[in-house]
Amino acid sequence: MPDHDTLLARVRKLLAKAEDPAVTEAEAESYNTKAAELIARYGIDQALLAASGATADEITQIMIPLENPYSRDKAGLLTNIAHPLRCRALLHRLGQSVTAVTVFGFRSDLERTELLYTSLLLQATTQLTRVRPENRVFAGESLAAYRRTWLHGFSGAVYERLRNSEDTAARTHTTSAGNRSAELVIQDRTAMVKQAYDEQYGDLRSAPPRRLSGSGYLDGHSAGERANLNTTGLTGRRRALPVR
Repeated sequence: MPDHDTLLARVRKLLAKAEDPAVTEAEAESYNTKAAELIARYGIDQALLAASGATADEITQIMIPLENPYSRDKAGLLTNIAHPLRCRALLHRLGQSVTAVTVFGFRSDLERTELLYTSLLLQATTQLTRVRPENRVFAGESLAAYRRTWLHGFSGAVYERLRNSEDTAARTHTTSAGNRSAELVIQDRTAMVKQAYDEQYGDLRSAPPRRLSGSGYLDGHSAGERANLNTTGLTGRRRALPVR
């Protein structure tokens, strides 16, 4: 199993290739996809090490504070990162805003979730300061409505990429923990997180789905498909850029 520094070095090389202006769009997408696969593989490696008893990896929780504007949409991005990484998310609301999200899962998966969220939120909010609806589908559409659906599309694309990477990593991983394959280890860990979450928060009800009216979903989804999944250099949480 590659160590953390070795894996990140490989991720950096892939992303550098993806950013090379000489490569085609298809080649860049291939490099970014490979980077996501390596990050997923690292998560599987940590799960197998814990299952074999080589390392400790306990179920715990972290609380990540959120700020307006678009706190509910930022919470959606965080949730769409947490779920593919086998974590659960609990939103803390104050009126129409989300003030924080509690993420519940194995410590190694919480670390990946927080790092990816920090990176992707910075990318999303940086782009939000520039995006504008070129052809407004709905008469009188506000910039805020466009940006909410843009973030929704961005989050959806990130979810799809991470889910595919995590599923592929578990299915194709050749290392096992005792008599259990990587897929079985991941299934067990997913069930353990669900059971622990239900025991602590099982009496809470899920919020109804939101109804968004803006036209930015496809633009945001396209941006999410191109988003950089590298977490190199993120040793602590950094504030996202303000969106005006």
